[in-house]
Amino acid sequence: MKRILQGIKKRGFDILVSSIVMLSILIWLIPIVALLIKLTSPGPAMFIQSRTGRNGRVFPCLKFRTMTYDRDAQFQQATRNDLRVTRIGRFLRKTNLDEMPQFLNVLAGHMSVVGPRPHPIPLDAKHWHTLPGYKERYSVRPGITGLAQSRGARGETDELYKMRIRVRYDHLYIRRQSIRLDARICLWTVQAAIGGNKNAW
Repeated sequence: MKRILQGIKKRGFDILVSSIVMLSILIWLIPIVALLIKLTSPGPAMFIQSRTGRNGRVFPCLKFRTMTYDRDAQFQQATRNDLRVTRIGRFLRKTNLDEMPQFLNVLAGHMSVVGPRPHPIPLDAKHWHTLPGYKERYSVRPGITGLAQSRGARGETDELYKMRIRVRYDHLYIRRQSIRLDARICLWTVQAAIGGNKNAW
């Protein structure tokens, strides 16, 4: 019963926060950013990527496009000074603004405001059966932001220890999740965005 009530509260928090963001920010942010993206590089303004959701269900994750458009591009994590990242894309990634359309994913029930970050399918495939505890990250809805990201564990996972750190943060969040913790993580995320995320490129 306690877990059910916690789930209802969390979903209520998600809907409330996402509705406020949509009505006060996304309603004007999406048209402006989409126009800037279209004016500065060819291709669609939105980037839709299949990612893993709760219990392994795949969903279409929304982002502002931050890289040059290549319909046939293979998955490759962004690296420092990545030439694929556009000028406006670099700003969007540094401030987390590229993730803002995911509030629509939250309203659709694919994601939560706070939770373990959903990874691209090829990255999941790399760790799903080899990294202990990895697939258990998806026992809850993935989040726009998470404990790992708010504490600096974000960006490229070119070395295994970086993914291990994320997984530990994710399991800690799953064990201790609460509305209060979600609110604190949201605050930490905003503070990191204002200060400029060090590992975002």
